[in-house]
Amino acid sequence: MERLTIADAQALWQPTGAYLNTASYGLPPTPAWDALQAALEDWRGGRTSWEHWGVPGEEARASFARLVSAPVETVAIAANVSTLVGLVAAAVPDGARVLAPDVEFTSVLFPFMAQASRGVSVQLVPAAELAGEIGPDVGVVAFSAVQMASGEVADLGAIAEAAAEHEVITVVDATQAIGWLPFDAAPFDVVAAHAYKWMLSPRGTAFMAIRPERLEAVVPHAAGWYAGEDPLTTFFGPPLRLAESARRLDTSPAWFMWVATAPALAVIERIGVEAIHEHDLGLANRFRAGLGLEPRDSAVVFCDIEGAAERLEQAGIRAAVRGGRLRTSWHVYNTTAHVDRTLEVLLG
Repeated sequence: MERLTIADAQALWQPTGAYLNTASYGLPPTPAWDALQAALEDWRGGRTSWEHWGVPGEEARASFARLVSAPVETVAIAANVSTLVGLVAAAVPDGARVLAPDVEFTSVLFPFMAQASRGVSVQLVPAAELAGEIGPDVGVVAFSAVQMASGEVADLGAIAEAAAEHEVITVVDATQAIGWLPFDAAPFDVVAAHAYKWMLSPRGTAFMAIRPERLEAVVPHAAGWYAGEDPLTTFFGPPLRLAESARRLDTSPAWFMWVATAPALAVIERIGVEAIHEHDLGLANRFRAGLGLEPRDSAVVFCDIEGAAERLEQAGIRAAVRGGRLRTSWHVYNTTAHVDRTLEVLLG
């Protein structure tokens, strides 16, 4: 695979102004955009069959597996994270106690809270205290690798170690991590992620890496033709013939979203997550330094500046407000010039 430097890769994006909102959605690199447009033209013209539109989903599955160092046969694909996490939540034992951060995104919380009729309970604790609260009375720990509400990066090593000690199931939402944060799925039972943020893909493509011993307990409640070992042979009739691998949890792919996702992930692989991590943190900490803040380990920066979002928007800089605070998120298409211009607008 031919490698790309950050400088060379930045030619693959054409943002209008400074785009500092990847934590909301990422921007597509040119190969992803072009692949999507070509597929849409084929669809509009009715000039092709559809089978080859399923190939990018398999390519993306393999890319995701490499990005998280997981065997490809342990990776399921679907349209969003909660669809996949919901299957896991439905499989936890009756009466299980679930531990989660108190600022956790609801797509991680709600699937477990929806199991209350079976006695499943969810206890919330401060994100920084999660590892210390894991004990023998906890059945599951469910959390985001990076919190969208604060940019806080979880202490993945400490959580994995504590969970292993007490045989606690770990469920990680890595949507705000994979694509910029080097991530190893091996210490965790379940790692799910939507691709439309830091993986620079359209909304509607998601992945889940699940340990084989956990897969055995998960019922594929939404099983359809795509959950078979060879989907093109499972169109009609019984018997039930589910895949042995995690693809038994797949849902039928929205073709065009996967057509764009596969080349987007290929670009990330060509650059390398380690290089993206160094780049993104460098920009985020340059921005923090300009605001008089201490450096941190996150590409997401929150700050309190009155009227900040309005000033940035007027200057053509796109960021977000979450919880009443300005949130900027720095990714591969951003530059030091974007940092300096943003500081100039905010600080005058």
